[in-house]
Amino acid sequence: MLKNIIETERLILREFTLLDTDFIIKLLNTGGWLYFIGSKNVKNTEDAKHYLENVPIKSYKENGYGLSLIALKDSFLPIGMCGLLKRETLDYPDINFALLDEYMGKGYAFEMANATIQHAKYTLKISKIVGMATPDNKYSIQLLKKIGLIYEKMIALPHNDEELMLFSTS
Repeated sequence: MLKNIIETERLILREFTLLDTDFIIKLLNTGGWLYFIGSKNVKNTEDAKHYLENVPIKSYKENGYGLSLIALKDSFLPIGMCGLLKRETLDYPDINFALLDEYMGKGYAFEMANATIQHAKYTLKISKIVGMATPDNKYSIQLLKKIGLIYEKMIALPHNDEELMLFSTS
């Protein structure tokens, strides 16, 4: 049984399952993902299963939230992911989002990210949420601002050479 987390006018955000391996391979190897986020070395079904077990599914169990699969409400077609991650190196959960290239520029990113922020505040009762973007990722920066996050400072995460812009809800 698929567990829906949030429904918006056009989208369903649901928990990932191990049946989502083909979609994860596709999403994590798009040009935008590889350029702005970097390779997660997810190239085959086994890699995708490992990613799903150790990122979103593990987070659901440990934190009660995680990354959600984003599907079109009318067709259930997967188009992206959005959700919160709790990283050991950050004091607060951070919002993450990604869409397949062909679904960008249609308002889906704002719809899913805004719904995720509202769910985090009012359902999960999370007091502060952060978000990060590379300085050249103008679309993510615009989206973080549009959902109410404010630039705080530049940060560096472990195992990442590039400094990131850190935004937060307060």
